[in-house]
Amino acid sequence: MQRFRLLLIAPAALILAVLFAVPLAIVCIYSLLTRGVYGGAGTPWTLANYTRLADSLYAQILFHSLWMAALATLLCLLMGFPLALFISRAGPRKNLYLYLVILPFWTSFLVRTYAWMFLLRETGLVNTLLAALHLVREPLPLLYNDAAVILGLVYGYLPFMVLPLYATLERLDPHLLEAAADLGARPWTALVKVIFPLSAPGIRAGAILVFIPCLGAYLTPDLLGGGKSVMVGNLIQNQFTTARDWPFGAALSLVLMALVMLVLIGLLNRREDVL
Repeated sequence: MQRFRLLLIAPAALILAVLFAVPLAIVCIYSLLTRGVYGGAGTPWTLANYTRLADSLYAQILFHSLWMAALATLLCLLMGFPLALFISRAGPRKNLYLYLVILPFWTSFLVRTYAWMFLLRETGLVNTLLAALHLVREPLPLLYNDAAVILGLVYGYLPFMVLPLYATLERLDPHLLEAAADLGARPWTALVKVIFPLSAPGIRAGAILVFIPCLGAYLTPDLLGGGKSVMVGNLIQNQFTTARDWPFGAALSLVLMALVMLVLIGLLNRREDVL
């Protein structure tokens, strides 16, 4: 039986080794090399790629990325929780609402981001409508700033918050709310002291699914930020493409991975503390 189990997991272990462990090892090796004169990498071996991260510029970009990802995650939670609660109580129409939540995935993320650019630019639909209603005299700077990036991140990753929350709230025993009402709890009190604590697993899962891709996002800041809102994903992309500094880009990638692991460990420890 033990050999049979090993035989079953062997294909998955091989795939993980080839597609994860080997590329990760290559990235680790590149992060210890020296950038060539015309790009590429070579010897001597060095830790300078990591010491460069102590520069205030890169520290500021990392902090800015963490702040943007945390804010986008919080906004997704504030908007996704009521939506997930509504869908979980929608009765026979819940499947229809779930289809509407996942409907944006039927279109390319790049196309949807470009659509926001057409909506938010100075001659876009939003500014045109505001001018037609005589609410503004000049076009508002809705594009190429942090607000536009946050809008794009929340729009792109909100379903990843709604679906785990719905899966948790849908299994919530309604008798608990009836018991809370019998004990004199008002709807808001029941929401805060009963529904919200019991939905903690969905909140953690949604936070992970939203925060991690937001932290490493580069397409949304590049298009909606226009170079004025640089996140660590853009910095890594520029190192591999424009600057052709593969060793430093590899070091940045590993640091970003380490930050993600710290977030995961923190959330897992929080779960153990709650249990």
